[in-house]
Amino acid sequence: MRVAAIQMISGGDVTANLAQAEPLIAEAVAGGAELVVLPEYFGILGARAMDKLTAREGDGAGPQQDFLSRAARSHRVVIVGGSVPLASDDPQRVHSACLVYGADGERIARYDKIHLFRFTHGNEDYDEARTIAPGATVASFNAACGRVGLSICYDVRFPELYRELGDCALLLVPSAFTATTGAAHWELLLRARAVENQCYVLAAAQGGTHPNGRRTWGHSLLVDPWGEIVASLAEGPGVVIGEVDPARIAAVRAQLPAHAHRVLV
Repeated sequence: MRVAAIQMISGGDVTANLAQAEPLIAEAVAGGAELVVLPEYFGILGARAMDKLTAREGDGAGPQQDFLSRAARSHRVVIVGGSVPLASDDPQRVHSACLVYGADGERIARYDKIHLFRFTHGNEDYDEARTIAPGATVASFNAACGRVGLSICYDVRFPELYRELGDCALLLVPSAFTATTGAAHWELLLRARAVENQCYVLAAAQGGTHPNGRRTWGHSLLVDPWGEIVASLAEGPGVVIGEVDPARIAAVRAQLPAHAHRVLV
């Protein structure tokens, strides 16, 4: 199954961000992708963390959700919106929801980000809990390549989430890693998740300097079950495309059956 990760440099204007995403999705589909993943905050990465509250949508309809549904239906592919701010019970916070739409445009999965990023370093100070209400359950869906597990960005630091997902052929990690944490840990963490779960990992990232001055790491990539990088993109808007091969998963697991040897699950 051919899959693609879209890399973007989103800003605070939802309409402009969706216009940036549209040709990138078309490029991925032209390259043969059957599943296309957009990064975290693809629709809004504003000047302030509170800006996502203004762009919040009710569950089921809104500019970002309508765009994802329409893109999936028009291109006849699975589209994964890395994160969409959906209304929560708390008026001061939203759910950061990863939404999956099938080729008919219908939503087939929703995952609300469980682990909320907190980081302080020099002038950098991030605390997602101020504006995001955490999710509580894992989520996955079935695709042509097998089971696909959902996660968002900071989740990648918590291997127990992926163990809870169970046996997956592909793990998705739409992200907006900071340049500081990305340079230190991005590739290391993604390759570790691929190796320990003996499956593919596809990470769609924000990658560059945003209108709000924030710099994200980029380096969207596809990792295979042996931890080898299949395809990657350093910075700037673009597309990463590669194959998820069930035979490769089976071969790795047969050579080194660590996945079958799990005891503490």
